[in-house]
Amino acid sequence: MQNNSRSKNLQNAKPKKNGRQRTGKFLFSGLILSLFLLVTAATVYAYYLKIPSEFWEEMIPIPEGNKINVSIESGMTASQAARAFEIQGALEKGTPVQLARWFIKFGIDKKIRAGHYSVVPSDAWNLARQLRTAKPALLKAQILPGLDIFALTDSLENQDKQITRQKFAEALMRDDNYPPAMREFLSELPDDEYTRYVFLMPETYMLVERTADEIINAASSAWWKHWSEFINLHSFTAKDLQDASVIASMIEREVLHDTECRTVSGVIQNRLKKNMLLQIDATVVYAWRLKGRKLTRVLNKDLEVESPYNTYRVTGLPPRPICVPGIEAWGAALDPESNDFYYYVAGKDGYHYFAKNYKDHLRNIKQARSEK
Repeated sequence: MQNNSRSKNLQNAKPKKNGRQRTGKFLFSGLILSLFLLVTAATVYAYYLKIPSEFWEEMIPIPEGNKINVSIESGMTASQAARAFEIQGALEKGTPVQLARWFIKFGIDKKIRAGHYSVVPSDAWNLARQLRTAKPALLKAQILPGLDIFALTDSLENQDKQITRQKFAEALMRDDNYPPAMREFLSELPDDEYTRYVFLMPETYMLVERTADEIINAASSAWWKHWSEFINLHSFTAKDLQDASVIASMIEREVLHDTECRTVSGVIQNRLKKNMLLQIDATVVYAWRLKGRKLTRVLNKDLEVESPYNTYRVTGLPPRPICVPGIEAWGAALDPESNDFYYYVAGKDGYHYFAKNYKDHLRNIKQARSEK
């Protein structure tokens, strides 16, 4: 009985671990811990000592979360851009100096462009990582040819509610919104927004900020860049440009097909030289516009409106432009065609019949009406 009990106890007893087994397990655990500490240390080393590595780029994902928009202005240096990210709440940890260093390490300092960047607020390293592939978004602002100052303001306000009639008028009168060379002749023109708004190039602009100041700055710069060489070559005075702006605005509203712009400009010049009434319907429409009435068609009774813009009753040019001229209209006003025409009437297709005398003009009117 004793032997059986001893045998059973021996069977139930667990084998004791020897010293070699315990040492091996301890070494394995130590190795795992060492590897973990090594990875942690390397991560901290890469993160805090600013050593970029494709390995760590893959190991540590870019933060996700709610994004904010940060506006970067044109011409900013890496330091200025880094400061802008901090001020606008995108840099949560670290300093602008650290962020600027990351810009340099990643080559962002030479690539960063003006615009709006959508980023997740984070530390300097992760913010710079986002900006390596981020593309700036710009805001669109459009100026259409043929719009009078009221329609232009309405159009811009529809694009951005912050651009009110008052803000646009005030921005038009700020000289620093125009190229320095433009300011010289602007200072000699009538001091009002009705004179200045025509010196904006009709175009679609992509802007960092869609404000009245930015739009006028971009559009006036585009206008001056396009026309400055021609203006300087022909030594146009401020008065020449003012007259051209009025003529260009009338051409813009009168002419449907660009190929006729210079011809119509020649007719206007011919009539001015002979002190004839210009008799341009578009000026009558504008005269009524100033009185709060919108015309879609000019009737004989409408020609009696009392206004300096009524070219059926007042000789010479209207006192101000009636709309924003396009490139073709400006070109025609600055360089009119030399011709002997004094009259024109539009046909059904929008092209005009031109005449040198009133008799031929009456014949053309009859021809134009027969087409309708």
